[in-house]
Amino acid sequence: MSPRNSQEGPAAARRHILDRGVAVALVKGLRALSIRRLAADMDMSEADLIGPFESKETLQLSILERVGELIVEIVLEPTAAAPPGRARLRALTEGWIRYISGEPERCPGGCLFSMATFEYDALAGPVRDAVVDGMMQWRAYLVEATREAADVGELPDGADPDQLAFELMGLFTGFNMSVHLFHDPDAVARLWQGVGRLLGT
Repeated sequence: MSPRNSQEGPAAARRHILDRGVAVALVKGLRALSIRRLAADMDMSEADLIGPFESKETLQLSILERVGELIVEIVLEPTAAAPPGRARLRALTEGWIRYISGEPERCPGGCLFSMATFEYDALAGPVRDAVVDGMMQWRAYLVEATREAADVGELPDGADPDQLAFELMGLFTGFNMSVHLFHDPDAVARLWQGVGRLLGT
């Protein structure tokens, strides 16, 4: 399928390519993903991918940008509808479960940013910078949510919201590993138990 000949239009065709790129990168790794590999996976010519993406690095950066969009769509936008405090933190947990577990029409499941932190932690360059930026935005969102919970008096007495955000990030990363590496059938229950302990519920 050539994106230039797609009946969906160039924007939708590009999104389709990126969504497939996310799925392939979750299996092969972001560093291993190339225009040639993705073109072969999608039964396309390399020329059809070089047109919109120009280089392997541009493709990788575009895929990370798409992952950020998916996190916003699946996790953050639904969470924003919940009132600040425990309800928002629970909604955030529910969104993370949806995102990591996968949604057939939108997301294959698993967090590419979490995987890429291990691939790029000792490297330098624009892709690593994008990985760091994405993870810092995620951490900042967690800090904001826990501080809001503290402001409305919905954290346990003496709880440090910044420390709670740090521990939530660890729980969410561990959940990703439990689901996709260990295939733990109790992963969801264990995540909720950990979140409940932190929130004092």
